[in-house]
Amino acid sequence: MNATSTLAIDAGQSGIKVRHTDAAGTGEWSAPGVRTDLPLLPQLVRVIEQAHEGGRTADRIGLGVSGLTEEESDADYLLAAATPIGARSVHLAHDSITAYLGALGDERGVVVAAGTGVVTLAAGAADIARVDGWGHIMGDAGSGYWLGRACLDAVMRAYDGRGDATALSEVVRADFPDLEAAYIELQGDPERVRRVASYARAVADAAAAGDAVAARIVADGARELAASAFAGLRRVGEVNAPEVRVRGVGGLFLGEVLGREFAAAIRSEIPGAEVRLGEAHPLDGAAALADVAPTSALAAHIAVATSLLE
Repeated sequence: MNATSTLAIDAGQSGIKVRHTDAAGTGEWSAPGVRTDLPLLPQLVRVIEQAHEGGRTADRIGLGVSGLTEEESDADYLLAAATPIGARSVHLAHDSITAYLGALGDERGVVVAAGTGVVTLAAGAADIARVDGWGHIMGDAGSGYWLGRACLDAVMRAYDGRGDATALSEVVRADFPDLEAAYIELQGDPERVRRVASYARAVADAAAAGDAVAARIVADGARELAASAFAGLRRVGEVNAPEVRVRGVGGLFLGEVLGREFAAAIRSEIPGAEVRLGEAHPLDGAAALADVAPTSALAAHIAVATSLLE
């Protein structure tokens, strides 16, 4: 398809990013994140409607969505709702697919996308494997939430005398002067996942400054992320490939210590792996959904709807 205008949507839980491109140029904006505890499709329709209300049209819409299930992968529903904006095709996928495309394109390898949560996707010649991304209750090992939760655990261990002293205690005390009341306030906060994850930066900073407790948390988190990468590569038959491509993308990999520990953990098992960090372009991935080759292992995991005009 020779599209003259596109709408790319990266719908995450911490925020939605949108890019509109047409002959006049490119514009980007943000919106509050999707609620995965509510139906996703109406939320995505609203993003498209807001683009139309802003005077935009789009021939092609590509969406990468956090928490997308098979039941809600209904590109036809979105295409019907996008008629006012002029859409002739909709390509819809889990945001692990668009994160992968934004980092590696159609090449084989593995992409670990880590922010508040984490999801890993590996692609081989014929199969893909998603690892983790199971949310803060059941998974997201090594994520920003995981690091923040470990921070709070370490602080309370130090407070009780069960663990070593750490500079993280002062960080948490700045928010909760009465540490014994912190858990009550956090349990009642509807934004507690984001709030807990916000301590990941303090952990990274303290690790970089030489705090031994923070350094252990970061090293453990890096090993968790590397373990997900290894699991994905094994499942798609790429762990012993001549060229093993590993990408760590998302805000978590901006931390120098975690990035270094992650790369070291990967190379301890796969010495020749090509490891690159921080190259995340999920909006590029959303825009590229329509261009994925039919022979790609990713193609079967992209829901597509096209109009009769296509």
